[in-house]
Amino acid sequence: MYLPNIIRPQHTFIGVSAPTKWRALHIIADKAAKAFSVDSQTILKALEAREKLGSTGIGNGIAIPHAAIDGMTSPRGLLIRFAQPLDFEAIDDIPTDIAFVLLFGENNRGEYLNVLSAIARRLQSDGVLAAMRKARTADEFYSDFIADSRA
Repeated sequence: MYLPNIIRPQHTFIGVSAPTKWRALHIIADKAAKAFSVDSQTILKALEAREKLGSTGIGNGIAIPHAAIDGMTSPRGLLIRFAQPLDFEAIDDIPTDIAFVLLFGENNRGEYLNVLSAIARRLQSDGVLAAMRKARTADEFYSDFIADSRA
């Protein structure tokens, strides 16, 4: 799974301000709607429904909000660093500062699991997460994550 096909530089944001997880989902839905030409309410409802099943905060300051969206033909994503860490109800109770947002079509559920696996492998690479947290620009943030990410 080649992550730059899923998450592109123009879909990377740093300094996103959100006081709560639920407000963050609204902001994410708006950004995703603009990026992927999908209705923001459709995205928001899908992300909220998924979050109600259980937190997508996976720990270590990372969340992976995700949902199936009608009309999407391939997995797409956003990479977000919040201005201030927020409570995403993660399993380790560490506030979330980085979110990988994944949206996929109903027919792409298998691909979604491959994307999750590729993200997890990339985050296990030495220094990637620390570099992402230190990045000063969205381009640097993206580059720190994507560099050598062929999986």
